Amino acid sequence: MENKPFIFGVATSGDNFTDREKETLRLVLNFQHGVNTVLISPRRWGKTSLVQKACSLAQSDKLKIVYLDIFSCRSDRDFYDAFASAILKQTSSKLDEWLEHAKLFLSRISPKISMGTDSMTDFSISLEINPKSNNIDEILQLPEKIAQKKGCNIVVCIDEFQQIAEFKDSKTFQKRLRSIWQLQKSVSYCLFGSKKHLMNELFEKKSFPFYKFGDAIYLSKIETRDWIDYICRRFEATGKRISEKLAEKICQIVDNHSSYVQQLAWLVWIHTDKIATEQDFETAYQDIIDQNTPLFEKQTESLTTYQMNFLRAIIDGVHSEFTTQEILHKYQLGSSANVSIVKRALVKKELIEIEKRQVIIPDPVMAVWLKRELRM
Repeated sequence: MENKPFIFGVATSGDNFTDREKETLRLVLNFQHGVNTVLISPRRWGKTSLVQKACSLAQSDKLKIVYLDIFSCRSDRDFYDAFASAILKQTSSKLDEWLEHAKLFLSRISPKISMGTDSMTDFSISLEINPKSNNIDEILQLPEKIAQKKGCNIVVCIDEFQQIAEFKDSKTFQKRLRSIWQLQKSVSYCLFGSKKHLMNELFEKKSFPFYKFGDAIYLSKIETRDWIDYICRRFEATGKRISEKLAEKICQIVDNHSSYVQQLAWLVWIHTDKIATEQDFETAYQDIIDQNTPLFEKQTESLTTYQMNFLRAIIDGVHSEFTTQEILHKYQLGSSANVSIVKRALVKKELIEIEKRQVIIPDPVMAVWLKRELRM
């Protein structure tokens, strides 16, 4: 199978990884020097690709990297199972070694281990635990104990970390994690996730346990110049050509949104015979809207009339002062109190974001789709 010139929807690596040199270096240095890191950005801006790139560069005999995704975790018990499994799997190269670690460092818990076809990678751990007991500390101390035994340092990277905000009695759980993790000498953590509003709440509010936990990196958009070079280079590598002007147009129309730049560039590439044309671009842009329409319909089908009216106001260029009588009346938003309720609901659904007191629709393709739908 030939390599695709543009990758989207999954983590990228190698030639498909674009720029981010400054952020990559900062992450690698944090990993090498044991600095806890919090990575925050909107969905599909390349966080996972960035972390995986830094992991591949930083890993060595003296620095082990553990990566786990807790998106499917719905409780603290799920988290402890996933955490212990990932630590044991990814810090041991032999079956008997991780069995020894499980027996040695989880002695009070008696883990149940289920084997799959490949005993080295295909296994799961079920912990017979009481989340309120002190035995939990054994699990959270597992990477520190293994690091000390092996004479190395460990970085634990946790994707979709915002899931812990949804756990029952979440603040107590967060306090437990922080109280143990912040005292570890040989282990550091890289915490990141795809729900920006929840990540901001976890790490930016003084009342939350993870406030100022580590070096906070706010991922910005990749610069247009870097995207232009990348798009032109990928076209040339496959025997096709695209002008810098058209490559720039791809970036601008999707507001440098990483996943959409890759997807739109891919669609233009598909339609291009030898040299990309304006018609190839127009056809590709309609394709990207059509492809995402089912998703947008699903995201908006359950919205209330007030919520749709609020989105209509944003599409019309209203980004602040929604509670003025003129805006309330024009867009039928109800009362000022109702506007606050609507805004909170749409932030939670990740349909809007608030940047510098301005309310925006962060998804540039959805914004165009909404404009077409609401003005029909």
